[in-house]
Amino acid sequence: QVQLVESGGGLVQPGGSLRLSCAASGKIFTISAMGWYRQAPGKQRELVAVITSGGSSNYADSVKGRFTLSRDNAKNIVYLQMNSLKPEDTAVYYCKAVFGNVLGNYYDYWGQGTQVTVSS
Repeated sequence: QVQLVESGGGLVQPGGSLRLSCAASGKIFTISAMGWYRQAPGKQRELVAVITSGGSSNYADSVKGRFTLSRDNAKNIVYLQMNSLKPEDTAVYYCKAVFGNVLGNYYDYWGQGTQVTVSS
């Protein structure tokens, strides 16, 4: 099975920066998209940012201008650079990927989540 492993979360002061990474392993034949969701206490999980296989990125309005997605050459690792962090960014961040198998079927995969806390 495909596995997604997130890292880079932690505690940061308002205005600070963090970089999250998501590494995928397993039998991956096609990468359709990789991105990040987040879920704060008492709220539903929401899309933060996603990048497609063609390199097109989409961001939530709340993070535009502050967060940036990037990929490595293998396209199986995605990074989320988070700058100018605000307390409202505090949440568990989940990596999500859509991968295709040899039959051309695509499936959603989720990481375990990494905690980001923005506080003084």
